[in-house]
Amino acid sequence: MRALTLVADRKLEIAELPTPPPPAAGEVQIRVRAMALNHIDVWGWRGMAFVRRKLPLVVGAEAAGEIVAVGPDVAGLVAGDRVVMYASLTCGRCRACREGRDNLCENVTGVMGFHVDGFARELLNMPAGFVIPVPDKVSVRDAACAPITFATVEHMLFDNARLESGETILVHAGGSGIGSVAIKMAKAIGCTVITTVGDDVKAERARALGADHVINYRADRFEHLVRKITAKRGVDVVFEHVGAETFNGSLLALARGGRLVTCGSTSGPTTTLNLMQLFQRQYRIIGSFGASMRNIRTSLAKMAAGLSPVIDTEVALDDIEKGLARLESRQVFGKIVVHF
Repeated sequence: MRALTLVADRKLEIAELPTPPPPAAGEVQIRVRAMALNHIDVWGWRGMAFVRRKLPLVVGAEAAGEIVAVGPDVAGLVAGDRVVMYASLTCGRCRACREGRDNLCENVTGVMGFHVDGFARELLNMPAGFVIPVPDKVSVRDAACAPITFATVEHMLFDNARLESGETILVHAGGSGIGSVAIKMAKAIGCTVITTVGDDVKAERARALGADHVINYRADRFEHLVRKITAKRGVDVVFEHVGAETFNGSLLALARGGRLVTCGSTSGPTTTLNLMQLFQRQYRIIGSFGASMRNIRTSLAKMAAGLSPVIDTEVALDDIEKGLARLESRQVFGKIVVHF
């Protein structure tokens, strides 16, 4: 069985691993068909000193496939079903898990593809509780973008920021995988969307997605233009995932009582805050990590209703390093999907 393994920093190899045994009770066996790349894959590929893991490691944290075998005591899933998989190894027993807030599990043991072996292999066995069926109208390629990309945005915008129709939102990095989805999700409920991008080509593509205002952050101070666009009021919500480069400007772009939701720090993990500004303008800053399985189901339903991901590039498994390099370069617009 072929698997893509990380053997050292920035070094991936195709390995031959033993075919998994028939699925045990409560498990299904899945043939992986497509995998979507995320910054967590880039970080793992580059090497993260604070992560405890053992190499070689099978990579891949977001994927879709089809069930080829079902173990005893599995209900609701059969061979031939197309599915996506939940990559966080949650306990299913703590209060957060029981309440459907899986990404707040108190006993999570790791993220597949980052801490433990992931989805970049032809076959794997998974507990049926971590497997979610894909609607008929959704392609496997698009479904591969649901467990992290779509679900992360769903969780950020609606569980955490409580975005509502008619509000104005600033979406950073509108050409990124989650940024492009955030534009589409916000427009779908009738929001005014302002987005930032790094060049004029991306600006045109962001407008084509429906963004009402596009700011080239390399040419202009985005916070100044946001204040001008909103007649000095500011935006109701900032969708933040860039980090240190944009965080304080994002606060300046908020309206009084506005909400900033953040899930990333690709430009750096630390910043300073003006606490008087924070409490006088009554900002709400919300950290958001991952998503719940409920968010994945909702994301797949939105895909089935016509809200598709933006695909930048599709590559074969053997060419995954090209995809990772493209994602790292920030030249990407949308998602990079790897096919098996």
